Amino acid sequence: MDDDQDPRTSAAQERGVRYARELENHLTWLDTITGTALGILAVASGIYTYLGVSSLLDDTGALSFFAAMAYSVAVSVAIFVFWSYLMRLLPAVRTAGARIGLLASMLLGSCAIIAMSSWLNAAALAGAAAVEQHLAKTVQDYQGALERANAVAVAAQGLERDVARVRQSFDDLGEQEATGQLSGIAGQGAVFRLLRQKSDELAGLEAQIASQQPLVDAAFDEGNAILSRMRALTVEPGPVDARSVQFSEDAVRLANIITQLRQLSVAPLVERAAQDLSASVVLPQLDGSTDANRQDQQATITAVLTVLGQRAETLQVAAQGVLGMAPPQEITYTPISTADAVIKYAENFVPSWAGAIAIDLLPAVLVFIVMVTQAAIRSGREGAANEDMMTLAELRTAIVALRDVEGVMDRPTQPVPPDKPKDT
Repeated sequence: MDDDQDPRTSAAQERGVRYARELENHLTWLDTITGTALGILAVASGIYTYLGVSSLLDDTGALSFFAAMAYSVAVSVAIFVFWSYLMRLLPAVRTAGARIGLLASMLLGSCAIIAMSSWLNAAALAGAAAVEQHLAKTVQDYQGALERANAVAVAAQGLERDVARVRQSFDDLGEQEATGQLSGIAGQGAVFRLLRQKSDELAGLEAQIASQQPLVDAAFDEGNAILSRMRALTVEPGPVDARSVQFSEDAVRLANIITQLRQLSVAPLVERAAQDLSASVVLPQLDGSTDANRQDQQATITAVLTVLGQRAETLQVAAQGVLGMAPPQEITYTPISTADAVIKYAENFVPSWAGAIAIDLLPAVLVFIVMVTQAAIRSGREGAANEDMMTLAELRTAIVALRDVEGVMDRPTQPVPPDKPKDT
């Protein structure tokens, strides 16, 4: 260092060197625990991975144990080696291309770790709760289907009132005919028998509809009882696998109840009866004593048939309104594993997913910390080195000055003439 160098520059160089040396000392001490920390994180992830893999295997024998253990050990080794590579290499590279390549490798490796480990860790952390969530969701679906099937069946039972109104209208017309107010002929003649025929048909349909009501009520009550047992299974203590088996059996029974309710709907029966009401008419023989009476009976029967068609159309429209109601949704319970459940209901278990991913990707934060620290060390040391380096212009000026000095030193010296003698 030149004697004329600025003292402030020299002090800055010394601070940079001390700063870099201090950071190096910290990294040296941290290196002694980094490997242990990575090993602990890798082992912890491997343990939870083992629990997640075990939940996926149906067999509980020795082969399944060794298979799950081998997978978890492989995951632990992969996590330890992967982050050890990156923690050593990524902070050491200096070119932008090398850093981008290693960062891309870290991103790809992180995705691979999530795929092979993190979701299994989440299954171990929240798998049972996720399966219970699946059971609760299935109960809600079955409850909606049961209530919808019952609503359709009850609406179909409401057609009994429509049938009763039509039947009552024919009964009233029959009474009028019996007193001679329709055809003008009192008694139970041809017109009366026609009215009685349709009234009896509607009375039979009305009785059939009424007989379905107890069956609908019993099916709905049984369905609610099954739903109550299924709700209890979702929150009962104990292993969720055993509860899932009982839940599956109840789900099958409830599906049968819903199907039974759909079959108990009398709307199709009422629609067919309405179609037959005007189409299948057995005309009685006219029994008037005179031609005028028979003509009156024929005119009355024609009017009755017109009214019959109108009543049948009204009844058919009412039945079609029930048939047009949305049917209950087809629900089928599918058992699900804990690993699949945490993926399907991931939005409900964000903290568990965050913890499962963090235990695998936390070393990425350490990698970035080491990167920043190594960059600071290089900045401190290279800054001090740059202060001692000369620029090209300064080097050229120094060379020219050196040559001038050498030229002066190599120039021969002139001899000094002797002193002349003084005159005496």
